[in-house]
Amino acid sequence: MNKIFLIIRREYLVRVKKKSFIVMTILAPILMVGLILAPVFLANQDQEKKLIAIVSDDEKFTDGIIDEELLHFTSIDQSESKNYKLNLSDSPYYALLEIEEDTISLYSFQQISITVRNSIENQIEKIIETDNLKQAGIDIEVIENAKTIINIETKIIDNEGLETSANTEASIGIGFLTGLLIYMFIFMYGTMVMRGVIEEKTNRIVEIIISSVKPFQLMMGKIIGIALVGLTQFILWIILTLLISTFAELFIISPQELTEATNTTNHSVLLSELNRLTGGINLLRIFVSFLFFFLFGYLMYSSLFAAVGSAVDAEADTQQFMLPITIPLILSFILIQPVMDNPDGALAFWLSIIPLTSPIIMMVRLPFGVELWELGLSMILLVIGFITTTYLAAKIYRTGILMYGKKISYKELWKWLSYKG
Repeated sequence: MNKIFLIIRREYLVRVKKKSFIVMTILAPILMVGLILAPVFLANQDQEKKLIAIVSDDEKFTDGIIDEELLHFTSIDQSESKNYKLNLSDSPYYALLEIEEDTISLYSFQQISITVRNSIENQIEKIIETDNLKQAGIDIEVIENAKTIINIETKIIDNEGLETSANTEASIGIGFLTGLLIYMFIFMYGTMVMRGVIEEKTNRIVEIIISSVKPFQLMMGKIIGIALVGLTQFILWIILTLLISTFAELFIISPQELTEATNTTNHSVLLSELNRLTGGINLLRIFVSFLFFFLFGYLMYSSLFAAVGSAVDAEADTQQFMLPITIPLILSFILIQPVMDNPDGALAFWLSIIPLTSPIIMMVRLPFGVELWELGLSMILLVIGFITTTYLAAKIYRTGILMYGKKISYKELWKWLSYKG
């Protein structure tokens, strides 16, 4: 057991001390927060008011088109419009809107933005529609008063009769994000295990290591060591993302909005918004389940990746063995949307129970509410799946790790699995 701990320690320290690990651990949260907050910041910086001239003989347009937050309209006569058309770039107007009986034109010295065009179109359509209704003798006020906006508030009632607010969009977002993270982590760190095994095998370092430890101990030490690297990086990402986003709020959100939000909630704006959106979702259960399914899903798949690495002499030879292993992962990712559309259906249930697909699919289902017995059964079967795959992978690993210069087939792998001892 001490030898496994030594291998775990070596694998862990070698990787966390790498510059690539340190750079990615720091850079990833910055990029994540930047991708979320940068559009907001840039949008706030680009709030430029645009002045648009209107040329029309019909007062319903000159009086009916009203100013918006970033669009201001002013009426000019035909003689002025001819002068501005000749040199719009030097005029004070962003665009010139000319409305005639059968044509409507928008002139500018640059490409008109879609937002501006759509806003003007909507106002003109509403003016013409209102005018047509008046000519037909229909009272506009009756139509306006008949318009109704419905906002259904969804609530969840637990077994004790307590009501909590629910947010379907938040459940979809959390389910997709956690499923995507597990998919990425398993692939990323699983292939890291495989490449590490191939590297040690091709460099003949493994021959020296095997003289001191058993192949199974080496395999488990490598798998668990890299798993701890993944958990360390994930936890650091959460902490750094929260810290960076909290500081970023000071620059993105105006002081007045920040003061109002913090006075109301006694929390940061980010945490208060998160609390509002995730009402009715058991975040603690999701977090604990995420750690469990990430860890055991990784351990199960990484043992298979290690077996593949031990059976080949170069990474180029892994493709034929990688496909059967990765099909369940890829299938799980593809079926995320159908599972979210019907999280209680038979497809979602069985995929969240089968060990090869449960790490992703169960995390997708959890935000929508899953019975504890289903969650417990999925966890137990995943642990059994990990033990089974590790046992089978160890049989391949101990034979393949010292075999060189031979192209391995599925028939050969089956022979290794059938060896006794």
